Amino acid sequence: MAFITPPIQSMDGAFSVKGQNVVITGGYRGIGLGIATAYAQSGANVAILCRNAEKARPVAEELSGYGITCFAVPCDVSDLESVEAAKERVLTQFDHIDVLINNAGVACTTPILEDDGLTEWRRVIDTDLNGVANMVHVFAKPMVEHGTGGSIINISSIGGQRVSDALTHANPPYYAAKAGLDNFMRYLAIEFGSAGIRVNNIAPGPFHSDLDDQMSPEMLENATKNMPMHRFGENIELGAHCVFLSSPAGAHITGTVQVHDGGLMQVV
Repeated sequence: MAFITPPIQSMDGAFSVKGQNVVITGGYRGIGLGIATAYAQSGANVAILCRNAEKARPVAEELSGYGITCFAVPCDVSDLESVEAAKERVLTQFDHIDVLINNAGVACTTPILEDDGLTEWRRVIDTDLNGVANMVHVFAKPMVEHGTGGSIINISSIGGQRVSDALTHANPPYYAAKAGLDNFMRYLAIEFGSAGIRVNNIAPGPFHSDLDDQMSPEMLENATKNMPMHRFGENIELGAHCVFLSSPAGAHITGTVQVHDGGLMQVV
């Protein structure tokens, strides 16, 4: 029998995620940190999964200052066994999971014909696409079994919908992975709908993260100049977007790719 998420009846608590248990990959820096912070400030408990849990622990301690439970767990999303081990550790702290945020991602600057042995192709695909599949395969099962619905949000990219600056910023596996992730999400929205689990992608445009180092000064300048909002997004803004999608106000939204790019896709 399908679990049907009830609609809101008023605006009272419509945007609240207080008390929810949230799992975020790559949640201790950049966009991931913005997402983790938004949930912590909103009263949700947060598990940060990342390769280097030691670096994430000070972030977890700081976010715990908002009166929530926050902890770091080592996890390499490209390794299914590592993801399985991370799930076991998360479920020692959380009795269930309400929200899964697949944020961890990498990129490259290697033209396809210069990618010796397709090493970069496999590295990026293994994290940005296969890593999401690993996380969903492992973490969605307890969400379904708990029987109270939930939300899965994947951080995609406008690079999944267009290929920009390809001659100066070669990133073929990233474009392929994000395009695949968008269609994978649409399938998951159908599969998990009867369990009351919404699945959506957010496709950021220019936000400041580690990927800035792979962009030339000209690319950074042009992005700011061309987009209608004339500034990069702040990571906490992307976090607020996630909070909305996993709140009662987002209970009827699933199967969507929501672009968050300051209007850049409209003009370039």
